[in-house]
Parts: sequence; C-alpha cells; structure tokens
Amino acid sequence: MAHPIEAIIREAYAAFARGDLDGYFRACSEDWNFNIAGQGAIAGTYRGKQGLYELAQKAMATTGSTFQEDVEDVLANDEHGIVLARQRFTRDGQQQEYRTVHVYEIRDGKLAACWEHPRDQSAFDAAWGPRIESARK
Repeated sequence: MAHPIEAIIREAYAAFARGDLDGYFRACSEDWNFNIAGQGAIAGTYRGKQGLYELAQKAMATTGSTFQEDVEDVLANDEHGIVLARQRFTRDGQQQEYRTVHVYEIRDGKLAACWEHPRDQSAFDAAWGPRIESARK
C-alpha cells in the first residue's frame, strides 16, 4: 500500500500541471522552499507561496508556456519524498527534454523543502541556460 504522502505529492504535481499553483501550495508548509542548482535561467532558491509563483512565471516565460512535467514515479515516507520526473519544453525553437529527481523534506505531513537533482546537470543547464544572441555583423 502506498504511503499517504505519495498521494499528496501526486495531487500537488497534478495541480501544478493544471496551472493551479494554489492547489500545489496546499501540500506545502508556509516556509516551503525549492532549490535549483546550476547556471540556468531558473537556478536559485524560491521561498513560500510568492517563490512558487516566481518560479512558475520564470519557467513559463522562458519556455513560452510550453513547459510540461511528467511524473514517472513517487517514493515517500513520513520524512522524505522522491519524485522522478521527465520535463520537456520548447525554447528558442529547440525542443528540450531531460529527466530529474526532486528530493523533498516532509515536515508535519507537508512538503517543506525540495532540491532538484537533474540526472545530467550539463543538459539541464543547456536546456535552461540564458539565451545566447548571435553576433551582429
């Protein structure tokens, strides 16, 4: 039988996929934070509900609202949640796709903190990297 936190995580991701950021945040603690390493356009630490909105806005602006995330699997217990995900989008006319792992700290039945761990950091940075303008002649 699946742990109850698994259902909470799956519903949070389903809400995010629908564009229901408040629905995602209902699964989170008030001091929630999401940590993205690397050099890409979305790298940083996002805190609280405002941070979630900022992260979603950056992701959608960077991808022209083409960002999609498929949950491949969820593992959870009272203290940790792991989400295996595939993310894809179009950026600057190029299709981007990579797989990543979200590692959650669970506190009092809520998502308290998350760290993104792409399977291939260089592919992740390339997908989200800053736009490079071609040299003008």
